[in-house]
Amino acid sequence: LRGSEEDVLRAPMPGSIVRLDVDAGDTVTTGQPLLTMESMKMETTLTAPRDGTVAEVHYAVGQSFDRDSVLLTLEPAQ
Repeated sequence: LRGSEEDVLRAPMPGSIVRLDVDAGDTVTTGQPLLTMESMKMETTLTAPRDGTVAEVHYAVGQSFDRDSVLLTLEPAQ
């Protein structure tokens, strides 16, 4: 992966994707909801750490992941 740590959105805990709010190619702003994950029956919405463009969404709704998995990759705003 290129760029800084802010270019990747990592899972804070193991879980699964319950909602995606963005697709690859979408422009996002700091604080914008990107996806909602479920872990231990609790839903958590993860937001954009900075302005940018969604380079890749690594998981689909319903897919499970481990802690620290890369869920989404950003590239700098153009």
